[in-house]
Amino acid sequence: MDDVPPWAGDVADEHPYPLVFATVSGAHLYGFASVDSDLDLRACHVLPLDEVVGLTTGPQTVESGGVREGMELDVVSQELAKFVRLLLKPNGYVLEQLLSPLLVRTSPLHEELRALAPHCLTPEHARHYLGFAAGQWQLYLKTGELKPALYTLRVLHTGLHLMRTGEVEADLRVLNTLPYVPGLIEAKRAGEHHALPPDLVDPETLAADVARLTAELEAARDASKLPATPSAGPALNDLVIRTRLRR
Repeated sequence: MDDVPPWAGDVADEHPYPLVFATVSGAHLYGFASVDSDLDLRACHVLPLDEVVGLTTGPQTVESGGVREGMELDVVSQELAKFVRLLLKPNGYVLEQLLSPLLVRTSPLHEELRALAPHCLTPEHARHYLGFAAGQWQLYLKTGELKPALYTLRVLHTGLHLMRTGEVEADLRVLNTLPYVPGLIEAKRAGEHHALPPDLVDPETLAADVARLTAELEAARDASKLPATPSAGPALNDLVIRTRLRR
């Protein structure tokens, strides 16, 4: 796994509930982790039946942090039913977590969810990527930092690829269409909060490319052949029920 520490599995195994999966998200998944990047571990857990149907219910979201071997941890896990509800919304975050190739822990149930993911895709997912890109672009304009500039480009490329192909790909190195991005990725490896290097791309060129990619994503959304609504709802409902009853 690309720059993922070998102890990531130990962190997942410390979770208080059984895991459906644990994957790595964030900059490691996007292809531009820095020497000081956090490890963003994302997971899905299953509550025991008595913590679902009783008067006292278990946590829908479990979060933890800390530092291990000098690396900050950001661990977030969603309970199965909540994760499925998010999956049925136009939510790019959970799709990327579910389909991340940076596997830390997996299970047969994880494979079932992955198989149903294509049936959750709609043109509405473009809204997630357009909104995320807009927020990161505003952060870049405020700070002038390289990180939000790269996030903006990553998000727009991921959204475009999804609208055009129906495939979720989060690695900017795979998706990139711009000549200066490999240099930006290499520059970011030196640290999280460096300024955008003007010798690699001038701000005017970057702004023009962001505007063009945004317009292309909007056009791809409008022309997308993805279904208007997800069709995986009944199968996902059945999956949750089967999982509850066998525990």
